[in-house]
Amino acid sequence: MIRYRPTDGDATTTPIRYRPRACFVMTQLGEPSPTQLPEIRRALEHELTRHGFRPLDADSQVTGRDFLLKIWELMHAVPLGVALVHEGMPHSTLANIYLELGHMQAYGKELLVVKTPAAEVPSDLVRTEYVEWAPGFRVRLSAFLGGLMERAEYYSLVADQLERNPLLAIDYLRRAFLITGNADLRTRAEKIAAGAGLEGRARNSVEALLVRF
Repeated sequence: MIRYRPTDGDATTTPIRYRPRACFVMTQLGEPSPTQLPEIRRALEHELTRHGFRPLDADSQVTGRDFLLKIWELMHAVPLGVALVHEGMPHSTLANIYLELGHMQAYGKELLVVKTPAAEVPSDLVRTEYVEWAPGFRVRLSAFLGGLMERAEYYSLVADQLERNPLLAIDYLRRAFLITGNADLRTRAEKIAAGAGLEGRARNSVEALLVRF
């Protein structure tokens, strides 16, 4: 996988510190907060924690460096992103959320939109299944989170079937690892890399960065 920095469009050759079993929550962080938003977020984070996922957001760490690059690295580091939207959010905040959502979708992350009933989603997302803040919220959210383990099993199965495409197989194993945290998937990726003759690549090459998860 080649990652292009959003600040200048150049490919990055530095490794990402991956965060398995974590979720990047995309929502409004500043005040004043729309009505119900804190309550919805507490319920969301409770279910994430109950299913073994650690919620993170743009304020989860302070780097003292470029804010956009920090968010970009977080989105790459996690397996899951949840966009939490409310009709009372400013348009600029919603634009940021949907930009981040689109970026995570393009890089194969697991995604969910959580919204209030009055919140409208863009036309490109009208076919996307979402969870509303309404009766049954926790049940639907729990069903989604519980199904992620099955998704990881599927990725692992696909990796086994990609005998002649080692880089894609490794990428599927990385996706499964981020969801499950199973270190055995790392060992499988290393074996695939060894069998594909990738050991001679530069340490900051695309292939070397891909297998180092």
